[in-house]
Amino acid sequence: MLQQQRTIDKSVSISGTGLHTGEVCTMTFKQAPENFGIKFIRVDLADAPEIPANTDYVIDTARGTTIGIGEAKVHTIEHVLAAIVGLQIDNIRIEIDGIEPPVGDGSAMPYVEKLLEAGFIAQEAPKDYLIITETVTMTNENEQVDIVALPLDGYRVTAMVDYQNPALGSQHSGLFDLEKEFVTEFAPARTFCFLSEVEELAANGLIKGGNLDNAVVIVDRKVDEKSLDDLRKKIGLKDPITVGENGFLNEKSLRFKNEPVRHKVLDLIGDLALIGVPIKAQILAARPGHKANVEFAKKIRKLYQQKKLVKKYQNVKTEGIVFDVTAIQKILPHRYPFLLVDKIVDLEFDKKVTGIKSVTFNEQFFQGHFPGQPVMPGVLILEAMAQCGGILLLNSLPKPETKLVYFMTINNAKFRKPVVPGDQLVLVAELIENKKRYVSISGKAYVDNNLVAEAEFMAAIVDKNSSNNG
Repeated sequence: MLQQQRTIDKSVSISGTGLHTGEVCTMTFKQAPENFGIKFIRVDLADAPEIPANTDYVIDTARGTTIGIGEAKVHTIEHVLAAIVGLQIDNIRIEIDGIEPPVGDGSAMPYVEKLLEAGFIAQEAPKDYLIITETVTMTNENEQVDIVALPLDGYRVTAMVDYQNPALGSQHSGLFDLEKEFVTEFAPARTFCFLSEVEELAANGLIKGGNLDNAVVIVDRKVDEKSLDDLRKKIGLKDPITVGENGFLNEKSLRFKNEPVRHKVLDLIGDLALIGVPIKAQILAARPGHKANVEFAKKIRKLYQQKKLVKKYQNVKTEGIVFDVTAIQKILPHRYPFLLVDKIVDLEFDKKVTGIKSVTFNEQFFQGHFPGQPVMPGVLILEAMAQCGGILLLNSLPKPETKLVYFMTINNAKFRKPVVPGDQLVLVAELIENKKRYVSISGKAYVDNNLVAEAEFMAAIVDKNSSNNG
């Protein structure tokens, strides 16, 4: 795998009809600077809005992957993204004057050919690889989908499908070497669907740009000439439709014996581009689809964002510690004697944080609370939980150093056991609800695995220079 970022050498364009919308458009690939990433630009709209290709902007996965900002959308981007990832391009502008890329032949090959024509330029910045160091899994029992990422110093993608159809049966395929296999073995694999799906899509006004030259249609039910002719009219085909002996419409021949599952690998590669950075991992997927692919990409992207934040604040990696006290002081404004979190030992991005407060007899408050029988004030236990919550919240913001968290209400506070010198408080703050300006957090404090205090907090996030700070 390449070590340096790269972009394309010259601009290239491709024109055609979108699969679902049937709209004709031109898409132009253009060079981009280091750390630009992959962005779609709707040049046909006012101000030419840019839509970054990452999971934060995915708005639909029903029959393909769609991204958008406000009214600006781009449908069915997965094949374009697969071509970009397959050719290891990091930075590229994709200017498009319509709502959906040209479908071409239903594979990623038309985009690959254009990008190869453009050529590549190596850039000075190193690639920002996300290296998977622990197994990451996702399961959707209702749809029988399983996707797993395993540690690997490279990039491999394996998929298995079982459609219980005689024309397909069970299939599996895997990409093991991006540079040697992608262009010849996976980029040419075309979109496929079942006849019943085509009929439903046509009835719903979709696949307006679909035809038997840009998709392989698998017959999954008995049909007569009349129903085939009705379908032909609905999707606007001139020539008659027939059922081939191989189980495909018009005796369509496959490019590969297992072309359908190879296309699933292609879709998965494209959807995983929405992580926003290249990854080093082995991906195993059973019965993947766009919805599951994007959900998995979201999970991996959160892992990337978390690792990026840890790297930002924690200069020296210490086993078992996410943030030490030096890093915490970069995040929180609190200082002695009111910084009540010593370290963060676990962080689930936008979900939960676990911190530690070692309670010693040297704490100032023990001098008066209480002489001869020192007990940590309950309000300070709440404050310690709240500070953990602040770390969780501020790390979900793009510029946490410019923000403050003000706690507005404390509900259901309970103190179950006294906390005394020598105790180690384990503080767990978990996000309940996150709105634009207000958040709700559940806080719990433990000593020796025993719950000693708990409460629910509501907080406001404000700018440090806000007038509300008075």
